[in-house]
Amino acid sequence: MLKEAKARIGRNAILLAMFDGEEELEITRHLDYLSWRYCKGKVGSMELQKIVAAIETAAKRTHVVDGELYREMHALYHAVVEAVQGVTRGQVELGDLMRTVGLRFAVVRGTPYENAAEGEWIAVALYGTIGAPIRGLEHETVGLGINHI
Repeated sequence: MLKEAKARIGRNAILLAMFDGEEELEITRHLDYLSWRYCKGKVGSMELQKIVAAIETAAKRTHVVDGELYREMHALYHAVVEAVQGVTRGQVELGDLMRTVGLRFAVVRGTPYENAAEGEWIAVALYGTIGAPIRGLEHETVGLGINHI
């Protein structure tokens, strides 16, 4: 991994969402070395609420965020919405526009700045497909959201 990219929270989240196998193992080893928390999963839907719920549930279950702390859930929510805006190219609608997504997601929480006073940040990366709800009529998409906690 490139030295200057070691603490890039967004880059690490995108790579974690995209990779599997040996490449994923390399990213998770790096995140473990940094003592950053992370999770990943998959979601497919025509409903935005289901995408948000899947990501929030995974982040809470794996203790990336504390579901009892408003500031942590608020930061996660805004990172998810920002990532979804990237996936949907700013039109945050799916089913109403006859679009569906099949996404892999990653949530990464860490301290990307050398100055500890900058605190913790959270990144949500989405990678997958978007398109008409007909197999074969979709294309790749990616979204990234980053927020301070």
